[in-house]
Amino acid sequence: MKEHIEELVAAAIAALPGIDKHAEISTLRPVIERTRDSRHGDYACNIAMQLARPLRQKPRDIAQTILDCMPASDLVEAIEIAGPGFINFRLSPHAFHEELKTIVRRGEDYGTSDLASGKKVLVEYVSANPTGPLHVGHGRHAAYGASVANLLEATGHAVHREYYVNDAGRQMDILTLSVWLRMFETVGIDTPFPGNGYRGEYIVDIAREAAQKFPKSVTPEQAPPEDDLSNDGSNDGSTDSPDGDADIHLDRLIDLARNTLGAPTFDAILRFALDAILGDIQNDMAEFGAAPDQWFSEQNLMSSGAVDRALGRVKENGKSYEKDGAVWFRATDYGDEKDRVVVRDNGRTTYFASDIAYHLQKRERGFDLMLDILGADHHGYVARVRGGLEAVGEPPDSLEVELVQFVALFRGDEKMQMSTRSGQFVTLRELRDEVGNDAARFFFVSRSNEQHLDFDLDLAKRQTNDNPVYYIQYAHARVWSVMRELDARGFSWTADRAALFLHRLTETPEHALMRSLARYPEIIELAARQRAPQHIVHYLRDLAQDFHTYYNAHRFIVDDDELRNARIFLIDAARQVFVNGLEIIGVSAPQAM
Repeated sequence: MKEHIEELVAAAIAALPGIDKHAEISTLRPVIERTRDSRHGDYACNIAMQLARPLRQKPRDIAQTILDCMPASDLVEAIEIAGPGFINFRLSPHAFHEELKTIVRRGEDYGTSDLASGKKVLVEYVSANPTGPLHVGHGRHAAYGASVANLLEATGHAVHREYYVNDAGRQMDILTLSVWLRMFETVGIDTPFPGNGYRGEYIVDIAREAAQKFPKSVTPEQAPPEDDLSNDGSNDGSTDSPDGDADIHLDRLIDLARNTLGAPTFDAILRFALDAILGDIQNDMAEFGAAPDQWFSEQNLMSSGAVDRALGRVKENGKSYEKDGAVWFRATDYGDEKDRVVVRDNGRTTYFASDIAYHLQKRERGFDLMLDILGADHHGYVARVRGGLEAVGEPPDSLEVELVQFVALFRGDEKMQMSTRSGQFVTLRELRDEVGNDAARFFFVSRSNEQHLDFDLDLAKRQTNDNPVYYIQYAHARVWSVMRELDARGFSWTADRAALFLHRLTETPEHALMRSLARYPEIIELAARQRAPQHIVHYLRDLAQDFHTYYNAHRFIVDDDELRNARIFLIDAARQVFVNGLEIIGVSAPQAM
């Protein structure tokens, strides 16, 4: 309906007297917005005020001329000029009836569009290091990324969902060292453990199985001397490159493990640990309804020569140089605070080198837009990678980054503490087991990704109307309860016949519900454009409120055949919109609660 109003206004502007002398105005697209107060109509347009200066006329006079040129439409009941020159449109009952028919006719496709005309977009989300299970922070990334991908798909994008597996580099070496040292403990050999190794209980579980698979790797003769394991630093090990005594010590231990085991066995334990953790992550993502289309391996990126090829292009374009035995990228040319190492003095490439290569490879696969969903601590990363893209000859604006803020879990007034490296964290699986997939998906996208999220565990489990996901699902289930009662009482109903009686929908709650339903396509477009699935959450909550108000005020299964059919048609349209909206954010629509 919004598009119809836009077409009417555009036609009126094109018909304005003397408009041919203002070519730039004749192509101006009017901006149509929903009114905040339905008493002022359904839509408002400020085009008259935009035209006041170029036409050198008062906005209200221009608005009146536009009204005089406006084509007639049976979807518009009234047009009024308000305030300094706003043009307000009030839709006719026929417009809402036609929209109800569209909802029922299009079904699960209602709200979708081809606005993007098949633009290819790769959405990368989560991409957590495979060094441990997904925690609740990763869960928010998964829920947000999957929902944004669904929104883009609903608006005509050709969407590819991807998870970048960081299965190469120092973090994997730390994981292997951690598993190897825990392997000794599982066979009864007491071995000190570095403070900045991976300490979670999952490491012990992997080590127990690894000790059975690699028994020759945990003999007393291979146990590292205690002096070699003493840690004289306190770094938490969260940095990517060695920094401080603790990290230097950790690197010595990694070299010790590699030399003791031999490279083939060290790599075999690495792969065993990686497969165990990555398999757990893949199961978690699938069960959460957020599985990507592709798991992209960093190791494959390196073995394919993509990293060397990308660095070669950077060098050819004069954007790298050698210093102190390392190769540096001229990141300061692109607004970064300092230049960045892409090849260390030991010949190993950095994560940043892989990032440049990965994004170049995305472009080579034909994607128009690369949308990365990253943690809030990656703020400085955006300009750096865009610089890398420009350095290899790709448009920097082909990369878009959405940052996701942190999650805090609350049980009552108590905030739960979490630390990934120390192993003190709540996994996504634990959260899902406690509150369920639906509540987790819903709560994770209930606020803007740019805002911190306080996740109330008690509220998420509550089966009352103050729990928003329950409130919305209950509205959908109520529709099905009416349908079951309709069948039990022997009434038949078909959409084609019921559509003949929509003129009987004259009650205030009916109009409010129809008005809310008609907003859905606009909400989808807004949420997709702003990468903001929380708009869907807020819309569904408002829609549920309108439905519950209607349900509590009126009976649907009445003796009047025409009225009964009209009301069933209306709530069936509501049922469809609840299903469509919940599916976008990955939440189920139960038929009974």
